[in-house]
Parts: sequence; structure tokens; C-alpha cells
Amino acid sequence: MTRISTAALLALGLATSAHAFDITDMTESERSAFRAEVRAYLMDNPEVLMEAIGVLEERQAKQQAASDETLVQTNANALFEDGYSWVGGNLDGDITMVEFVDYKCGYCRKAHDEVAKLVNTDGNIKFILKEFPILGQESVLSSRFAIATKQLAGDDTYKKVHDKLITFRGTINDDNLRRLAESFDLDADAVMAQMAAPEVDTVLAENRALAQRMNISGTPTFVLGPKMLRGYVPLDGMRQIVAGVRAE
Repeated sequence: MTRISTAALLALGLATSAHAFDITDMTESERSAFRAEVRAYLMDNPEVLMEAIGVLEERQAKQQAASDETLVQTNANALFEDGYSWVGGNLDGDITMVEFVDYKCGYCRKAHDEVAKLVNTDGNIKFILKEFPILGQESVLSSRFAIATKQLAGDDTYKKVHDKLITFRGTINDDNLRRLAESFDLDADAVMAQMAAPEVDTVLAENRALAQRMNISGTPTFVLGPKMLRGYVPLDGMRQIVAGVRAE
């Protein structure tokens, strides 16, 4: 039986050279020896496997980032100029950040104060909120209430309601939403009626369609300049990303 040494295996380059290595050209005994040699080498040198996994993950991350940047470019108008989402921060900022948010999402709640601190301390970020309720009926009711408030009472009241909903600890139902409306001196009957209006349906449908086009299935998801952040990122990490975007 022919035994293929590790040195020979490395010399062959595992199909990376001009003369590609083809295991199908081996006899059965040679294949058995080859497999045994590979296994023995990896058992003796497990760090090689971890190194290979690291290279693969890095390559996949770069491919995902490139794909995400293409998605941002393709959907730029819907992301940054939809005409119905709340816009805050510095409206003339050099970077625009978009957040897809669900009021019942624990990580959205965790990110809320940190995002506010990022926007306020940086001073040069335009911030857009996208209502994206995906965690059940309470999420949907919360978003409908927030959107209805914006449509009836404007951006300032919407932001106050948004900040209250993202920290609200009780059950989201009609009674509690009505009390919440009254706490902001809103016409509760009008807001509750507007929640079922076609204009609210349109906002939610447009946001869902945009998320689908951009392969967004979780919250929070951020678009930060040309980049996408799929999930919660601590404040220091977001600051580093902002600095990186500005440096490009």
C-alpha cells in the first residue's frame, strides 16, 4: 500500500496548483492512506484547522459586507428618503444611520440609550427610524400606535412616544395605549382609529418589503453609511464603525 506523507500532501497543494490534485485518480488503498495521513496531521496540528476556519470566516465576512453594501446602494431611496419615517439627529450630518426597530426586542431596548448617546455626542449623524414589528401582536400594536401618532401629531410627539414604548414594561393592549395617548395630551380616540388606517398599513408594508429586499430578518438592524450591522453593537463598537466609515 502506498503511503502519502504529510510533506507530499502539502507539496501537492490540495488542488491549488496548476496541476490540480485529484483524489479520484488514486486507488482505494491510496485514498485510505491519504485520509489517514490527513487525519493524523490534523490531530497533531489542530491549530491548522482553526486557522483554516478563521480564514473562511474572514472571507465570508468580506463577501457579506460587499453584498450588504450593494443592497444599501440599490435601496438607498427607500432607506434614506422614504418621506414617512422619523428623521432626527443632524439632518445635514455627514453619515446617515437607519435603525430597523421592534419595541418588544430586548436588544433594541438595550441599544436605545447607546444609540441616542452616539447620535447626541457625535453631532454629525442623521438618524432614521424604521418601524419593523416582527415579534408578535404587541410589537405590531406598538408600531401602529407610533406611526398613527406621527401621522396625527408630528415628529416631536412621535419621538416621545417612541422613547416611551421602547422602555414600556407593561402589556401592550388597547387600554394601555389609550392611557399612553392621554398622557401625551393626544386625542386617544383619533389615535386608536388611525392605527387601523390604510396609511399605517402602507408604512408597515413598505418597511417589510424593504427589509425583505435587504435580507433583514431580525432587530435591531442598522444601516450606517454604506454598511449594515445585523444585530446589537455596543456603543464603543459603533463609534469605531463610524470612524471607519468616515476614514474611507
